[in-house]
Amino acid sequence: MFQADCVQAFAATWVTRGFAPTTIGAYTSLLPRVLAHFDRPVWQIEPAHVDAMLHTLLLADRTAGTRRRYLDMLRAFHTFVRLRYATEIRALYGQAVGDPLDRFNRLRHVRHEPSRRLPPTAERLMAFFAHTRARLTTVSDYPAAARDYALLRTLYHSAPRLSEALRLELCDVHPELGPSGKLHVRFGKAANASATPEMGPDAGRPGPDPRLVPERHPSPVPRYRRAVLRYPRSAAEAETVRDRLSRLLDTEGRIEGDRFTPHDLRRACATHHYEQGMDLLTVQQLLGHQHIASTMAYVRPCLTFVEDAWRRATSAALTGLAG
Repeated sequence: MFQADCVQAFAATWVTRGFAPTTIGAYTSLLPRVLAHFDRPVWQIEPAHVDAMLHTLLLADRTAGTRRRYLDMLRAFHTFVRLRYATEIRALYGQAVGDPLDRFNRLRHVRHEPSRRLPPTAERLMAFFAHTRARLTTVSDYPAAARDYALLRTLYHSAPRLSEALRLELCDVHPELGPSGKLHVRFGKAANASATPEMGPDAGRPGPDPRLVPERHPSPVPRYRRAVLRYPRSAAEAETVRDRLSRLLDTEGRIEGDRFTPHDLRRACATHHYEQGMDLLTVQQLLGHQHIASTMAYVRPCLTFVEDAWRRATSAALTGLAG
């Protein structure tokens, strides 16, 4: 198929332009998922088809950042096909290559779009992890279940991105550092000074420095304490993790409003640390954000946070006056 040849040629340009292997792997995985939303080749896509893709992603509760990545990948691939193969497509199919992307299906930058919901509460996650751990005694595939448990606990307690957690190796675990041990996140978002291939306002910007984050979650069984590191090293595995979390939530039998995604665990970590008194700059370092504005978008305290803080401050002041 002609489009398949275009995909291969597009991927080859990432190699010749010197992008890091991790970046190439991530976008080689992303492009097929983008094109799977359309029942036609990219040169036949119209604005309405792009609108339908974005609507589908929104209904699937994909974040603004994910929707932006889909849209930017489509834009990059469509531009490549139009600039390199428009003449050939006209000759083969008798069709001009238009532009399905306009100002009406352009997303705002993710850091300007606040989250539509609060992250799961600490009590909600305590119940979920208790349920997941209890299943370890009944499942037939114990290693896989323990691995899922360890990974999800790592996402909540250490707050790596899912893509970062999937690239952890045994050499990144340092139990000797600090009272709880450390995880060395060597492969951060857009790491290795590689940039997104002409996609969005962050194109050409190097990624953050590697960081050390606390590793403090308990293990279901010592032999699988580092089972999270046994996930295959591929960008496509992130979808598998999302599917497995969804199945675990199904076994809980919770209502739709109690469900969450792997990325919600990272948001919950940031929010719960902030609610417990960690300052925003420290939360920023934990999450590996370059800009404090990104961290502020992650932190969504509970609805009574201001009232609870006011009560604590008032109580401390009255105690001081009484003493």
